[in-house]
Amino acid sequence: MGPHPAVAAIRLAVRRVLHDLLTEHHRTTATLPHAPSHEPPPPPLVLVACSGGADSMALASALAFESPKLGIRAGGVTVDHGLQPGSDLRAAEVVLRLRELGLDPVDSVAVTVGRAGGPEAAARDARYAALDTAAERHGAAAVLLGHTRDDQAETVLLGLARGSGIRSLSGMAAVSGADGRYRRPFLELDRQTARKACMVQSLPVWDDPHNADPAYTRSRLRHEGLPALEKALGKGVVEALARTAQLSRDDADALDSWATQAEPTVRDAAGLLECAKLYALPPAVRRRILRRAAIAAGAPAGSLFARHIEEVDRLITGWRGQGAINLPGKVVARRQGGRLVIRQG
Repeated sequence: MGPHPAVAAIRLAVRRVLHDLLTEHHRTTATLPHAPSHEPPPPPLVLVACSGGADSMALASALAFESPKLGIRAGGVTVDHGLQPGSDLRAAEVVLRLRELGLDPVDSVAVTVGRAGGPEAAARDARYAALDTAAERHGAAAVLLGHTRDDQAETVLLGLARGSGIRSLSGMAAVSGADGRYRRPFLELDRQTARKACMVQSLPVWDDPHNADPAYTRSRLRHEGLPALEKALGKGVVEALARTAQLSRDDADALDSWATQAEPTVRDAAGLLECAKLYALPPAVRRRILRRAAIAAGAPAGSLFARHIEEVDRLITGWRGQGAINLPGKVVARRQGGRLVIRQG
């Protein structure tokens, strides 16, 4: 008799990601010079980011089960955000559970959460910085994250509320980060599958009280917004939103590629953007080029919103002799002699 369907589903999802990582590892090591007397390179190390919640505990258990079969080393890291009393003790418990699963190395990393962008964004920034540091310290090939299809649906709705364009509707990528460091095996699985897998394996899980705190936007969306949508529109909203994310990502990737190819054709010999040539491009392509130019000039990507790019775009499409546009990072965009000049100043 095989494993419970929920356990089988999470293991299959992890196995697929590990196969991909192993293929990439073999492709990379095959290009490296090796002297006959040298030892072969060690197998890749994969870390799981684990909070102790159902999603990440299910992910950790699947990684611990699948990695030995493929000869992959598996470890874990938990991040103590220090936002709740006893968070250090809880982090220590997670470390113990991961080691009991057979993962090694296992780290607990304490971080200081700032205030930039709000509490949720600040905690996320601190968490990813800690995960990056842990991955680099151990030389990990990848870090697995337990985001599910439900998390993807919430991310799409949050992006829709911001009105930030198709890229924000594309949600979380299955592969992201520097050199594809972050992998999300569960984006096609629902949250209930992960919780069921933990239950049938008798894995203890921790339910973060912040996930039920209405002070947090994502919590309100999870417990009020999505249930209201399903009540009004019927079941299947989560699946439809996750499908929208994938379709939006495909479209956004295609437009990004188009913009990359078009950018050299709209610059003059001095590298300045030519307004007439920009005007001839489709708006979605033109605005991508403008955004990249602003970031290259020093505008922080996280502070550069759609409204900023729309103002710069009007220097191309609605030129009436208007003055310079001030952008984040003390970057200024102005039209001069048929050219668009974007630089700090």
